[in-house]
Amino acid sequence: MHQAIAILDSGVGGLTVVKEVMRQLPREKIIYFGDTARAPYGPRTPEQVRLFTEQIVDFLIQFNPKMVVIACNTATAAALDFISEKLTIPVIGVIHPGARAAISATKTGRVGVIGTIGTIQSGAYTVALKELSPYIEVVSEACPELVPLVEQGEFETEHTREIVRSSLAGIKQYDMDCLILGCTHYPFLRKAIREVMGPGVKLISSADETAREISTVLYQKGQLARGAEAPVHQFFCSGDERIFRQIAKEWLGEEIQLTPIVWHVGRMAEDVG
Repeated sequence: MHQAIAILDSGVGGLTVVKEVMRQLPREKIIYFGDTARAPYGPRTPEQVRLFTEQIVDFLIQFNPKMVVIACNTATAAALDFISEKLTIPVIGVIHPGARAAISATKTGRVGVIGTIGTIQSGAYTVALKELSPYIEVVSEACPELVPLVEQGEFETEHTREIVRSSLAGIKQYDMDCLILGCTHYPFLRKAIREVMGPGVKLISSADETAREISTVLYQKGQLARGAEAPVHQFFCSGDERIFRQIAKEWLGEEIQLTPIVWHVGRMAEDVG
């Protein structure tokens, strides 16, 4: 049996990475965990996010994955180095792939970043961008109201468009040619964000670049899945099973194999009830 790629997120946002991995690497089996019961991670302390990420990784590691992907910008900023030191398998985050994509796309050297409070306060994107190009100009804005919209499946309602407009009002004033969607939830709102930012600003999602990095790492290690057998993906969520299943079906275009998880005194257990 082929080893799976383990992908985790604070909620449904990481499904944007899942979709791209399924498109670019259709032979790879995916085990996904969305911590919907404790989303959003953005307002939480780095210590809390690190603890939650560690708990999820401890859960996923029982499936003997060949790689762990932290498909959450907030968790990447808070816990990537910690988890990388803890595991012997590759651990990939979404910040550096997103930064690389922005550097490749910008023509003016002026890049905007929107993300959760935790991601923006960490300065992780600014650091990653300036490591690649020290002359890059970066402007950032926290948009804490966007993740809850996505977690409730509100992608294109008038209420959503109003919240997106108000959330981006500040950063829209700056001159930029690229805007990094610094949260994997935000591609769900791409249409509304595009309406606000206009055609002159390229929207950068880290999902595409993250999937390419996954492919590169697995190729270098000789661990790409072989054979013609279609993988059976597994999904876990800690919150509302109905909403997660609905969003996953809409985004991925297929029914998923979903197991709800309940929390017991700081650890996870499968809900067998």
